[in-house]
Amino acid sequence: MTSGGVRLRADAARNREGIIRAARSLIMARGRSVEMDEIAREAGVAVGTIYRHFPAKNQLLESILTELGQEISATHSEAVSRVTSGRSNGWTELAGLLRRAVVDIKEERLLRELTPADGPCLPHEVQSQAETTIDFLVSAAHEDGVLRADVTANDLILLLANSPGTQTPPVDRERWLTLALRALAAPDHCSPDQQDAPHAPGPGARPAEQTGETRSTRQQ
Repeated sequence: MTSGGVRLRADAARNREGIIRAARSLIMARGRSVEMDEIAREAGVAVGTIYRHFPAKNQLLESILTELGQEISATHSEAVSRVTSGRSNGWTELAGLLRRAVVDIKEERLLRELTPADGPCLPHEVQSQAETTIDFLVSAAHEDGVLRADVTANDLILLLANSPGTQTPPVDRERWLTLALRALAAPDHCSPDQQDAPHAPGPGARPAEQTGETRSTRQQ
């Protein structure tokens, strides 16, 4: 592992990973106001060890944000891959994205804490990939006929931007997801008792026998 272009010793690399892991856990639980000495206790290291790796708290937060951006990029790439290979469909992936952001909320809580209005934001390339992924999944769900015809990628981004956070009880976030999916589903496919997929056709059952190759071409 490297830090600032310098290769770290194995023990130093373990300490750095432990610090980031502890900081992520505490920030998700209690917010970005958590103190460095609390992070040190959680990581099992001295406060001085944290400051050797991260001379300022903002540097620690930026490192976490960079790591989180890489994870988000990987998640989006995997979602697109599942759809293009026929292992999943656009609706299922969109529903999963909403569930992770609103119900599971772990990484979403971390992202919200790390990107306040006056703080750092995700790298432009990560934001751009997220928008491209949502656009691709919306197009795939439209092709399957399970998403309302007037729903756009911008609508999904707006939903995510205004979704309930951790201050909302889990049961209410689950209800928000149920209502959001019902509102997004095409009328002919809407099923009040089924959240995850309103009868989305399987890869081999699409009217035009669309293949992963077709969707790969469209994505390009």
